[in-house]
Amino acid sequence: MREPIFGARFQENEPLVRPVAAADFMAATVTVDHINCNPDGSLYRSALMRFSVFVFLVLICCGTLAHAGNEAVSRQIGGPTELIAPSFEVAAETAYMWGSIANPNSYEIGALFLTGRWRWGYHPSNTWLRGYNQVYFLALAEPIFRGPETRYFGISTGFRYNFVQPGWRLIPYISGGVGLGWIDSHSNVFGAQGQDFTFNILSAAGVSYQVNDHWKIQVGALYQHLSNGGQTDPNPSLNLFGPQLGVTYSF
Repeated sequence: MREPIFGARFQENEPLVRPVAAADFMAATVTVDHINCNPDGSLYRSALMRFSVFVFLVLICCGTLAHAGNEAVSRQIGGPTELIAPSFEVAAETAYMWGSIANPNSYEIGALFLTGRWRWGYHPSNTWLRGYNQVYFLALAEPIFRGPETRYFGISTGFRYNFVQPGWRLIPYISGGVGLGWIDSHSNVFGAQGQDFTFNILSAAGVSYQVNDHWKIQVGALYQHLSNGGQTDPNPSLNLFGPQLGVTYSF
C-alpha cells in the first residue's frame, strides 16, 4: 500500500508516493520551476542604501573622534597667513564617466563616493605650492549604465593636495589613490571583465569653493582604471574619464 505525499509539485497522473516498505519503492518525477526572488531589484537597492548609510555613519563617527582629539590644534595654520587646514572632513561625491582606450565596449558608468579625509602635513610657503596634504579613504558604488556588467563596488585610499592662497575661496586640488573592488563580470563576453575581483586606480583634479568655515563645494575631472592585474587572460581593463561634483563638510 502506498501513501501519497501532498504539498509537492508533480506531473499530471503521476502522483509522488512514499514507500511503506523497501519492496514498495517506485520512482517519482518532481518538477521545479525557476523562482525569481527579486523580480524588481528591490533587494539590490535596499542593500545599496544600507551600505551607503553605514559608511556615512562610520565617517561621521571618525570625524567626531578626530575633532575631539584635535581641539587644541588651530584650523588656522601659519598664523596671520590664515592657511585653512581642517583636521578632518567628510565628502559626498558623484561622477559620470565614459570608457575609452583599448576596450571595444562603449562603457558609461555613474559613481557615488563617500570619502573621509584627514590632514597630514602642510606647506606654509609664499609660493603657489602653499597648501596642505590629506590622506583619504573612500567607499564607492558604481551603477553601469552601458556595458556588459551592471554594477561595481569598491574601496580606495590615497592622498590629496590642496593649494591654498591667502584670501582665496577657490582651492585647487589634485588627488590619487589605489584600491580594490568587485564587479559582476561576464567573462564570456568579448571586452567584458574577466573576473569579479578587480583593482582600481583613481586620479582627480579640480577646484573647491569655500562657502564658509565648514562647507565646501567642488567640481573637477575624474579618471578611473579597473583591472584584475593579469589574473585572467585576456585582461580587458577599463579606462574611464568624466566630470565630478561634490560637497564637503569640515570639522
